[in-house]
Amino acid sequence: MVRWGTIGDEGPERRCAVAAVRDEPRGRRRVGRTRLLAELASSGTASRADLARATGLAPSTVTSLVAGLMEEGLVISADAVGAGGIGRPGQLIRLGRGAGAVLGVDLGRHHLKVAVADLSHTVLARREASKVTTQDAAADLAMVKEHVDVALADAGVSAQELLGVAVGLPGPVHSSGELGDSTILPGWVGVRATEAFEEALGLRVEVDNDANLGALGESRWGAGASVRDLVYLKVSTGVGAGLVVDGRLYRGAGRTAGEIGHTVLDPGGPVCRCGNRGCLEMYAGSGAILAALQATHPDVNDLAAVVARALDGDPGCRRVVADAGRAIGSALAAMCNILNPARVVVGGTLGAAGDVLLDPMRDAVRAGSIRSAALDVEVVPAGLGSDSELMGAVALALAQVEAGFKRGAVRLGQLT
Repeated sequence: MVRWGTIGDEGPERRCAVAAVRDEPRGRRRVGRTRLLAELASSGTASRADLARATGLAPSTVTSLVAGLMEEGLVISADAVGAGGIGRPGQLIRLGRGAGAVLGVDLGRHHLKVAVADLSHTVLARREASKVTTQDAAADLAMVKEHVDVALADAGVSAQELLGVAVGLPGPVHSSGELGDSTILPGWVGVRATEAFEEALGLRVEVDNDANLGALGESRWGAGASVRDLVYLKVSTGVGAGLVVDGRLYRGAGRTAGEIGHTVLDPGGPVCRCGNRGCLEMYAGSGAILAALQATHPDVNDLAAVVARALDGDPGCRRVVADAGRAIGSALAAMCNILNPARVVVGGTLGAAGDVLLDPMRDAVRAGSIRSAALDVEVVPAGLGSDSELMGAVALALAQVEAGFKRGAVRLGQLT
C-alpha cells in the first residue's frame, strides 16, 4: 500500500508514488499489448474488431497497438505477406515471421514427424521419416535431433526463435514427465521423457501423450473444431483416446486419462502387455489384427496394408477391420455413457479404413450406450488425416506461447 504523505512532502515514498502514476499509462499499454499478442497467437488471424471483442480493449487502443506492432514489423496483413501499412479497419492481421516460431514433434513406433510453424499457425517446414522399433531411447532422441535441425534449417528458423516446443509419444506421460510402462515404445519405459528431450534439443519441451495431441489438433483445426466435448481415438499399433471436455483437454489427476486400449473386454482373454487379460488392444491393436490374418494373408505384414486391401474389397481384411471396429465400439460405448461427447473423431492408421471400421463401431456404440448418449454422439473420421498428432503438437506449442504472453514470460522473437 502506498502512503501519499502530505502536500509538499518530497520523501522517497512520495516520489515512488508519483512515478507509479506517471508510468500507469505505459503499464496499461503493456498489459493491452500482452492481451493482444496472446489473442493473435491463439487465433492465428483476426481483425481489429475481433481483437477488441476478445481482449476487452477499446477499439482505439487496439488500433494504436496494432499500428505500433506493424511499425516494428511484428504484425502484418494476413492478406499479403510483408504488407507494412496499417490497412483498412476490417483487414485481417497476424503475427509476422519475425515474431517467432514453434516446433511440434510426433514420435511413434514406426514413424517420426517434425513441423516448424510461425505464430499465425502456418507450417513453414516439415520432415517425416519411417523408423524401426528400437530398444534404445537414445537412438530415437538422436533421430529426432537430426530431423529437427534439418526442419529448422528448411524453415530458416534458429533454435533461439522457438517460443514453444511440444512432443507427442504413444503412451501415458505421467505428471513427472516419465513414460508409463504401457507405452508401445519399449526403449522408453521409465525414461523421464521431458528431461531427455530437453537435454537432446537444448530447448524447453512439453511432452504429452500422442492421443491427447490428436484431440488438440482435431479440436483446433480438424473434425472437432465445432464442438466443445469430444473423444479422439488413435487406432494404430495400440488404441488411445484424447478427451476434450467443455473445450479443454482433460488429462486426469496424473495426466494418464484416456487409456481406452486397456479397457478390459474379457477378464479371461489373452494377457496384455499391461499385465491384465482381455484388454481392447488384444482385439483391436495391430498385433491382434495381423495375427488374425496370418494364415490366409501371410504377405500382409503391417496395418497400412490391411487398410489398403480392406478398401480394395478384400473380404478377409474387411472382416478383421470390422471386428476391430465392433470391439472399439464396445469400449467406446461406456465412455459415451460417462462423458456424453458430441463427437468421436477416429484417426490413426486403422482410422484410414473409413466406414469399413466406423460403421461397425457406430453399431456397437448404439448397442452399448444409453439411448440419449447414442443420439448425442456422431462418430467421424479425422479431419487432419494422419497429421492429427503432429498438428496437435503444434497446437500445444502455440498454447505455450499464448500462456507465456499472458504471464509476460515471452517477448516477440525470443525467449526471456
